[in-house]
Amino acid sequence: MSMDRVAWSSLYNITTAKSGSKPFSKETLKRVMAFAAPHKGKLIAFVIASIAGAFLAVATPVLAGQVVDSIIANAGVGTVIWLAVLIAIVAVGEAGVGLVTRWLSSIIGEGVIVDLRTRVFDHVQRMPIAFFTRTRTGALVSRLNNDVIGAQSAFAGTLSGVVSNVVALILTLVVMLNTSWLVTVLAMVLLPIFLIPARRMGSKLADLRREAAAHNAAMGTQMTERFSAPGATLVKLFGRPDEESREFAERAGRVRDIGVRTAMLQFTFVTALTLVSALALALVYGLGGWLAIGGQLAPGDVVVLALLLTRLYAPLTALSNARVEIMSALVSFERVFEILDLKPLITEKPDAVSVPAGPVAVEFHDVRFSYPSAEKVSLASLEDVATLDTRGGEEVLHGVSFRVEPGQTVALVGSSGAGKSTVAQLLSRLYDVDSGAVRLGGQAPGTGVDVRDLSFDSLRDTMGMVTQDGHLFHETIASNLRLARPDATEDDMWDVLRRARLEPMIRSLPDGLETVVGERGYRLSGGERQRLTIARLLIKQPRVVILDEATAALDSTNEAAVQAALGEALAGRTAVVIAHRLSTIRAADAILVVEDGRIVERGTHTELLAADGRYAELYQTQFAEATAVAQEAVPEL
Repeated sequence: MSMDRVAWSSLYNITTAKSGSKPFSKETLKRVMAFAAPHKGKLIAFVIASIAGAFLAVATPVLAGQVVDSIIANAGVGTVIWLAVLIAIVAVGEAGVGLVTRWLSSIIGEGVIVDLRTRVFDHVQRMPIAFFTRTRTGALVSRLNNDVIGAQSAFAGTLSGVVSNVVALILTLVVMLNTSWLVTVLAMVLLPIFLIPARRMGSKLADLRREAAAHNAAMGTQMTERFSAPGATLVKLFGRPDEESREFAERAGRVRDIGVRTAMLQFTFVTALTLVSALALALVYGLGGWLAIGGQLAPGDVVVLALLLTRLYAPLTALSNARVEIMSALVSFERVFEILDLKPLITEKPDAVSVPAGPVAVEFHDVRFSYPSAEKVSLASLEDVATLDTRGGEEVLHGVSFRVEPGQTVALVGSSGAGKSTVAQLLSRLYDVDSGAVRLGGQAPGTGVDVRDLSFDSLRDTMGMVTQDGHLFHETIASNLRLARPDATEDDMWDVLRRARLEPMIRSLPDGLETVVGERGYRLSGGERQRLTIARLLIKQPRVVILDEATAALDSTNEAAVQAALGEALAGRTAVVIAHRLSTIRAADAILVVEDGRIVERGTHTELLAADGRYAELYQTQFAEATAVAQEAVPEL
């Protein structure tokens, strides 16, 4: 390795490593070793190959020195050719070992990436909804990308570097000291001149790179938020484009200035280190040549010392940075472990059972619930805050009890924030109750199975839910439908689209079922998007349906179409409907009025109106508002 390559390698390692402010724990090392355990055989082979490569790297300069001595001693052409052949064999062997080492490091490193990413991805999928409502998506994705790759470097780069550099340093020092201790010691004197600039300038460059990374991250966040469909709409309606552009330009300009300064510092850094290497070589040739002329050193030894010089500086420089690199890799591991250490609040019991066959009843028995505090479901680093919000833990449901018989439809109504959606989330087990029970199945009260005793697969197969936002993935219509039923045929999909009043519109599209709906389904209208989520519910054919404000955001025309589709979805199924518009749930078998986390009234539409309580108040208010709107729409004559 030439000295300029040593300089660039040293510069890269210093400026890309993240220094840790605290020493890493033994527990972290144990967990890292646990991740390395599946790759134990490859790691051993990797270390052996690295050691072999270090031996071969030191052998070449020694053989080159013997060639020079043989020529001067006129030892004969055969000897010189034989040594040249040995050098060629060593070079081929070094190249071969290098390929093996690189292959093993790649296999290990990429294997660690797969293991870490898969573990984190699977773990995140088990986290409660509260985790996702608090976490910045970009920060979470960064853990799966940047930090996992940083952790991978511990195996792919740092490990091999430490092992091979320690062996190479020991071998090089032994050979150089055995050749000439005086020249070796004097060459070592120049080492501080080599390392001090690396430390100081490397620190400055690291700070500049971190600042540039922060500006780039801010620009990335700005672009991500502003370039999404809802973000772009918000900017066009309420934003200040000139200020947005000026802010973006200022950040981009700062990144430009940092880039210029970084380039000049890098050039100065490499030039200085290259100069130091030239001075070291001058010392070796000058002092070594003087000793060789005086007969105290063989001419070939001068060549050996000169060739080994870079092999001495390279491992010393790399090892001087090894602690920073190791700390950087361990910091990445710790950031990944932070995610893995968050315990999922919703877990499946080892002996989980399935929902009993046949019609399913829904029962809430004395349910009490409070949303989990931030410390139970989130990390400050994922929320981009200094400390987590300490609020939370207040009870939002207070002894809620009701039963929905198989095939019945029960509606929940009440003020915003009363706890209606919380009921839906507990039924679908997005959260678990603090006390009481939510049961499915059972022909009589108290005989159903607690949802906490059910397997996740059985619960998902039994439940179907349509929410107000009607979320769709940026995939095709067919893919969004098959999310609910992977084995659905095209005939199945066209059938549910017909029942959801979407078939004519989908058939009119050039790509039909293969039409990509866009991010969150924004290429479709609100009504179309909502009907597609109902079609997804229909194709699943769940035994229990939950509708959470499924028509709240629609106009009257789209609401009529969606209501017709919902009629198909609810037919013959047990249903819990959360509704804001009371006109949509008048035919429900029972209506529950929820206020402040309690059921304050229950009965049919007619019974509740006759009771002249909270439901009647809500209904009369909406009826008055609807009448006022209708009257305003009538033009004056």
